[in-house]
Order: sequence, then C-alpha cells, then structure tokens
Amino acid sequence: MKKPALLASSLLLLAQAYSADLKTFIINSDEWPEGDPPKEVFVVDGKIQVAAKDGNKAIMVSPADLVDASAQFAVSAAGESMIKAKVFASKQGRSNPRFGIAVHGMSGYRLLVNAPKKQLELVKSDETLASMPINWTSDAWLWMKLEARKSGDDWTITGKVWAADAAEPAEPMITHAEKGLKGQGKASIWATPYSHTPIYFDDIEVAVEVADEAK
Repeated sequence: MKKPALLASSLLLLAQAYSADLKTFIINSDEWPEGDPPKEVFVVDGKIQVAAKDGNKAIMVSPADLVDASAQFAVSAAGESMIKAKVFASKQGRSNPRFGIAVHGMSGYRLLVNAPKKQLELVKSDETLASMPINWTSDAWLWMKLEARKSGDDWTITGKVWAADAAEPAEPMITHAEKGLKGQGKASIWATPYSHTPIYFDDIEVAVEVADEAK
C-alpha cells in the first residue's frame, strides 16, 4: 500500500519543534520523480537517486560506484542535532553492506551498521568511539536513530537501531560522552554497497538546533 504524502512540500519545516530549541524537517521522497534527486538532497559522493521501493519511493544508493556514498539534508546545525531514518539493504553471497546516518557534517558522528563485522558502531572521522555486536537481517527495513544532545559544556551522543515492525527501544544501544563540541554541520546518510546491491533510505527525519538569526 502506498503511504500518504505527508504534506504538499517534499521538505517540510514543521510548525512544531522536536524540542524547545530544535526544528524538525521531514524528507518526503514520495513526491519526487524517479531519477536524480532534487536540491533538497545534497549529494556529497556516490551515485544517489530517487527510486521505487515497496510501493513507495525512497532515496537509493546505487551499487554502480563502490565508494562511501553520502548525502546531506535540511539546514546546518548550530548545536544539538538528531537524524532518524529507515534503511533497507541486502547481502550477496558472503558480501555485506555498510550503512548509517550522521550528524554535524562530514567530520561529525556516524552511526553505522557494519554488517561485514556484525557490529553497530559510533564513528567520528576514522575513529570508532563505541561498538556493540548486532544481528543484522538482510532484505528487511531497519530503523536507525542518532542524537547529539548537550547540557552546558557536556555532550551525549546516542544511537539505536530496531526492526521496522517493532517499537522504538526506550534506551540507546550506544552512548558516548564529549565536552565542548561546536555542534555544527548538516545531518546525512552514508552507505557503502560492498554487496553490489542497492541501499535504500526512507522516512528520514532531521531535527537541529539553529542559530538565533535562523529561528
């Protein structure tokens, strides 16, 4: 069954805030034509398109280019940030994909399902900050959620994943503490199609704290 359009615009700044200081954006690819994505999707690397999937449309990372593909959404954060997305990926033979979501720009925090290693990882630049074992299921939609929250000078980065047909876990699966972050940059999706099969992202939600002049 085709899901209803969320609202008239494909990228919507909702009237309500995610929290008191965060503004929420919904990326609705159902309203876009198939093919090259619109300007709402800023492709950084890789071949990324809008494609049909399970009766809807989704953002697809093509296996044509075996690179760390990524695309950014919404506006740049000036503080706290959150991204939530549903992801569909497949293995082929013994080859497994890697995919995830990120906050705070290209050098920010990434929550990755590293299927070849059977791990859920929190990565910043080339450093793995935290990890845990995960039993990833091929050919099934998976929710991912990554948040960067602050209290004074203290920051907490949390991540979780759960099956698309299950309830969101109350507690994070990965937690990392930092101090004094700038908290700048856009939220993004990441995927490396090692299995040479497409990776799909859908129902993307972004919430960011914005600079005072942008409120």
